[in-house]
Amino acid sequence: MSVTRGINRLLRNVKKSVNISERQVLALAYQPNVNDFEPNGPRVVTDIPGPRSKQLIEQLDQIQNVGAVHFFCDYDNSHGNYLADVDGNVMLDLFTQISSVPLGYNHPALINAVSKPENLSTFVNRPALGVYPPADWVSRLQNTLVSVAPPGMNHVQTMACGTCSVEHGMKAVFMKFMSDARGGMPPSQEALESCIINKAPGSPSLSFLSFNNSFHGRTMGALACSHSKWLHKLDFPVPDWPIVRFPNLKYPLEENVVENRTEESKILEEVEDKIDEYNKKGQTVAGIIVEPVQCEGGDKFATPYFFQGLRDITNKRGMGFIIDEVQTGCGATGKFWAHEHFNLTDSPDIVSFSKKMLTGGFYKKVTFKPKEGHRIFNTWVGDPSKIALLEEVVKVIREDNLLDSVKVTGEYLMSGLFNMQSKYPGILSNTRGLGTLCAIDFNTTDNRDKAMADLRKKGVHTGACGPTSLRFRTTLLFKTKHVDVFMERFDDVLSQLNK
Repeated sequence: MSVTRGINRLLRNVKKSVNISERQVLALAYQPNVNDFEPNGPRVVTDIPGPRSKQLIEQLDQIQNVGAVHFFCDYDNSHGNYLADVDGNVMLDLFTQISSVPLGYNHPALINAVSKPENLSTFVNRPALGVYPPADWVSRLQNTLVSVAPPGMNHVQTMACGTCSVEHGMKAVFMKFMSDARGGMPPSQEALESCIINKAPGSPSLSFLSFNNSFHGRTMGALACSHSKWLHKLDFPVPDWPIVRFPNLKYPLEENVVENRTEESKILEEVEDKIDEYNKKGQTVAGIIVEPVQCEGGDKFATPYFFQGLRDITNKRGMGFIIDEVQTGCGATGKFWAHEHFNLTDSPDIVSFSKKMLTGGFYKKVTFKPKEGHRIFNTWVGDPSKIALLEEVVKVIREDNLLDSVKVTGEYLMSGLFNMQSKYPGILSNTRGLGTLCAIDFNTTDNRDKAMADLRKKGVHTGACGPTSLRFRTTLLFKTKHVDVFMERFDDVLSQLNK
């Protein structure tokens, strides 16, 4: 019987005999914490994917493309940091649904949120939030998204996913840029009419500056700023917007300060030159978008100096500045928002989020709030049920001091990676990270991919990024004991590669 079903039975039995709340029962059942109810370790009983997964993949192939499917999961029997598949295999999960599981699988606080009677209508009904929000919407936003807002920001717009969060955040920047260009005056009648047929002046020739290897999403505006893989972009028309190199730094960052500062200074100059180039040819650059860490592009890091420079450039030129925290937000780096590590001279104008936040959306400075309704809009603009879950996530993060825990575990993980790098210098290099958002490079793509396959055979599920990087995207409940499980198996795999 799974832990989830067991807890449900416990709830029913105890509540029959004792006057006790569901939250109290769950607290008793899961003392001292959810990690104690995880499996003792990985269990591998078949190949992965196994026979049942392969059968389901074959069936799904009759309905949709399955080229990206790794295996089918058994979420009822997945707990904490361990992911089960339909063939009975249990894996320590260091990839967590592409970095989107904050508290592990089947966390009691989230189970409790779903079972609360007062949340019933929230899960049953999905309103068009832009026009018909529920009565508790303001308080829910204040308890969740507003309470964890990046410094200097208290306006937030919910969305469904990371891509649409970026897309609409860019629209907010464009609208603000044009409003400033008009001196705050309303648009002309000519602008109102010409935009309907995609012509100037209503559809101005504006652009966004982005960086090579970046990834910001799969809709057309976000795609124009994404440059990591051809799979994302082939056969789609995208505008010719400016692209600049992202810093190619040497690691560890603290041991290569002079060389890295030279590289970042050079690129900040290239940013200014590229803005001038596009402005002169009539494709005015309205904003810059950047990730705190280039996650899909190979976990490439830059220093606070670089991000401070970008903020200063955008402020000097009256441009918008978007920091895309879709993969880096919600505590993975040891701070709630990765850009908090950068000590910016001024907060970003837009901060997009999704993944571990369970809902999409973006924070914005009040000056980037549209003046008219329906300008940042779709049918749902989010989902109250995700906010109900996020409310519990935020509580657990605070009550269990998870940001401090991430820092401790991250240091332990980095130490282990440095040890492996020293032990296998011909295979591994460039250990880097913030908190548990870490990565290490292999000498070849083939060796990286073989290591991942061999780790899966040993019950450890990992993720790749860039041409040769192995990335770590753990839950916020990932502990040093989980690092030990991984390191033991990683050492075994590397010893075989080293032969």
